[in-house]
Amino acid sequence: MAMNRALFAKQLEPGLNTLFGLEHSRFPEQWKEIFAQNTSSKAFEEDNLLEGFGAASVKAEGAAVAYDTAAELWTARYNHETIALAFSITEEAEEDGQYGSIGQRYVKALARSMVHTKEIKAANILNNMFTSGTGGDGQYLGVTTHPTASGNQSNILATAADLTETSLEQVLINISNMDDDRGIPIAAMGNKLVIPTALAFVAERLMKSQLRTATADNDVNAVRSGGYLPQGYTVNNRLNDTDAWFVLTDVPDGLKMFQRRSLTKGMEGDFETGNVRYKTSERYSFGWTDWRGIYGTPGA
Repeated sequence: MAMNRALFAKQLEPGLNTLFGLEHSRFPEQWKEIFAQNTSSKAFEEDNLLEGFGAASVKAEGAAVAYDTAAELWTARYNHETIALAFSITEEAEEDGQYGSIGQRYVKALARSMVHTKEIKAANILNNMFTSGTGGDGQYLGVTTHPTASGNQSNILATAADLTETSLEQVLINISNMDDDRGIPIAAMGNKLVIPTALAFVAERLMKSQLRTATADNDVNAVRSGGYLPQGYTVNNRLNDTDAWFVLTDVPDGLKMFQRRSLTKGMEGDFETGNVRYKTSERYSFGWTDWRGIYGTPGA
């Protein structure tokens, strides 16, 4: 249904001081702080896990060497979605508006909606990390039961904990103890802390203090002095759990975003009605390949 003059009665008369509601400041593109950006020219993208070899064994004198086998394991698929929104406005409403083009003003609103939707799509990967959405290995992103040839592995705290110096240090220790699928240690480390707005002040104290927080001991802030989170922290306003927090690691092919088609805009008039239609759309996908790319906890 086209937006008509009845919806914009005040804009058809002189005397208004201000039209407001569509010009609020925007947050920067927060998803870019979390996801590696990629482009795609296909309907979907797939990442395939290659299993390596285990530890070598001792060969006795004169005995045959032991053989190991490797194989392709599971596949992570990124199915690109088309995200779109449109509106239509009557010829009369556009002609009779006294404060500039109503249609052009709402083109800005279209852009705001598309940006917001993209942020929600990205944040929901973390919002659903412990509760829904399976990856290539058939598990949620954050579980203690990621299946590997060397047994189940975890990327969450065994006991959920709020963000404190102790819990943050434990997460960083656990990341450094990560193994590959055959149980061989990998040189993983934390890169960036990701938090909701409710934890911004906690993170600022934990990351920026020269000395340890909430203690009278004259000890250094080990996380800061050791450079254990070189990219600091980022606040994401679309995270919906006020005490869940996450640490991105330097493991490659973790959280990824594929842009299939960038944002496009279109406008056309209808010959019979004179209505003008505006549309915008883009195609992309968010997801993860290697669950080792993130470690998290839903909070206590």
